[in-house]
Amino acid sequence: MLSKPSVIVEFDNREEWENALPDAEKFVVDTFTAAWLFAVASGVKVPSGKPEVTIFMTDDLHIWEVNKEYRGVDKPTNVLSFPAIEEDINFTDDMPYLAGDVFLSLDTTLQEAMTEGKTLANHTAHLLIHSCLHLLGFDHETDEQAAEMEPLEVQFLAKMGIKNPYED
Repeated sequence: MLSKPSVIVEFDNREEWENALPDAEKFVVDTFTAAWLFAVASGVKVPSGKPEVTIFMTDDLHIWEVNKEYRGVDKPTNVLSFPAIEEDINFTDDMPYLAGDVFLSLDTTLQEAMTEGKTLANHTAHLLIHSCLHLLGFDHETDEQAAEMEPLEVQFLAKMGIKNPYED
């Protein structure tokens, strides 16, 4: 039985996120959930059970600290994904399991959206889809990996009416 993920949203700065992206929590939960279900409908294998994801809506200072501590990268970034799913593990249909954690920085995401001429909502949607795929085992470190991951992002974004972020 396929379960939609339980998405928990934690804010370091809820007021700033809500000012920039009204109804931010609902947007994040709805977008991430839809991305997960789209990925599964596209054939991405996930364990049975009830996946749980925590999304930390934060700022550059916090994501910089996380990036430095866990990835050894001494700078802020837009999004970090920490998958917790191990291959070939399945649970009973009603058993919850941690699928992973996501950190999303308002500062970098907003700056990128402005620089790239995108709305904050569209850019945030892309980053949530991107992070969802990371939690499901996708990566883009090599051209082969990117060739597998990016089309799924583009397909789901198109479904949302958002243009391909990888085109100039």
